[in-house]
Amino acid sequence: MNPLRRRTMAAATLFSALSAFAATATAETWPARPITIVVAYPAGGDTDAIARTYAEKLSQRVGQPVLIDNRPGASGMIGNAWVAKAPADGYTLLFTPSTFPIAQHVLKAGPGVAHDVVRDFTPIVKTGDIPLLLVTAPATGLQSATQLVAAAKAGRALTYGTPGAGSPMHIAGELFNRDAGIALVHAPYRGVAPVVNDALGGHVSVGWITPGAVASHIAAGKLLPLAVAQRQRAALLPTVPTLYELGWRDVDLNAWMGLLGPRALPEAIVQALNAHFNEILRMPEVQARMATLGIEPVGGAPAVLARQIAQDDQRFGRLVREFGIRAD
Repeated sequence: MNPLRRRTMAAATLFSALSAFAATATAETWPARPITIVVAYPAGGDTDAIARTYAEKLSQRVGQPVLIDNRPGASGMIGNAWVAKAPADGYTLLFTPSTFPIAQHVLKAGPGVAHDVVRDFTPIVKTGDIPLLLVTAPATGLQSATQLVAAAKAGRALTYGTPGAGSPMHIAGELFNRDAGIALVHAPYRGVAPVVNDALGGHVSVGWITPGAVASHIAAGKLLPLAVAQRQRAALLPTVPTLYELGWRDVDLNAWMGLLGPRALPEAIVQALNAHFNEILRMPEVQARMATLGIEPVGGAPAVLARQIAQDDQRFGRLVREFGIRAD
């Protein structure tokens, strides 16, 4: 071996050893300063609200401040990209809803925003599942999903509202259209509140929404739950049938939330965060808060979230292309 090649290999070996040592040292001393959890959506929404609950509990457990940094825009892609480029040291994390693996398929990412949801992040924990609920106002006269399909097939002009183009609710609506052989017209809104308001007012025939956003209206009899879009009935809505059990078996999806870090986050930090969050998810006060938002606790190993993201990336990418879904 010539001297130059020997020196090059020695330098590479030394660099690898130093990198491994630095990662180990970081993991052993983490956290030594405040942790930032990026939420790629505005303050005040469900994602932000539950992230703040988790941040408070995590801070108590690790003895360091845990800050929420809202970085909204481009269906979450701006905040996602920020975390993807952050140092993999456990001090910048991402808390995200299930738009995370969808946005890259419905938006054309600009410079500095593009990222790969599988390659550029380290999954830490899936914190919860959120059923997708189909609701209507009593004034529509629709009492069930079966009646809704019959009305659509009889020629009644019907619309469905969602919180936005490319949202999980939009995909659920298009799956329902396809599986039931109907053509409800999509009415995309900018957020949850406008969908709820227009469903209450009868300006859309039905709305696809999350349970936490409409629980009080359902309890007051102002909205009727017709079905949920998953295989098993939702624990928070045990009396509401699923579209799957009613015979529309392609409509099997829900929303979820999870915590990730940048790519190559040290395994010791991943495992520490995962353990903390699994304990947090078992706290009665946290479960009560999640229930008010319509979130069912999940937890488990990082692989649970990794598997969810990989599956959704493939499935939703295919469905977005099939349905021609594009976001503004």
